Amino acid sequence: QNMAFCIAVIGKDNAPLYLTTSDMEQELELQYHVNAALDVVEEKCLIGKGAPESKELYLGLLYSTENHKIYGFVTNTRVKFIVVIDSSNVALRENEVRAIFRNLHLLYTDAICNPFYIPGESLTSKKFDRAVQKLMSGTA
Repeated sequence: QNMAFCIAVIGKDNAPLYLTTSDMEQELELQYHVNAALDVVEEKCLIGKGAPESKELYLGLLYSTENHKIYGFVTNTRVKFIVVIDSSNVALRENEVRAIFRNLHLLYTDAICNPFYIPGESLTSKKFDRAVQKLMSGTA
């Protein structure tokens, strides 16, 4: 069983920098979940306005549907990570979800520190893609 169905990296202007799904048949539905999650992220970030801008925010569960649980994380540069997990995966604990985000943040930081990466552009690194796929399958 996969750890995650979908992982998205969204830029500070809400432009998707990276999106991958493990289930192509559900891709549109998963993209819809990611878009819906962005509104929740914005709301949660507005509520936490007192917090310093330079802080990273683990937002936890943003919302859930019958089939999916959608989690969010905001980096200190306002880049958002959205992870969609199978609702039936009750074995997945909160600390494992946090670990996914921690690893994703490390992979992302590594990818954008590449001197050839242009800020705000989509992440097209094969290395990043392979690492994220491993993360999704729970083999990272």
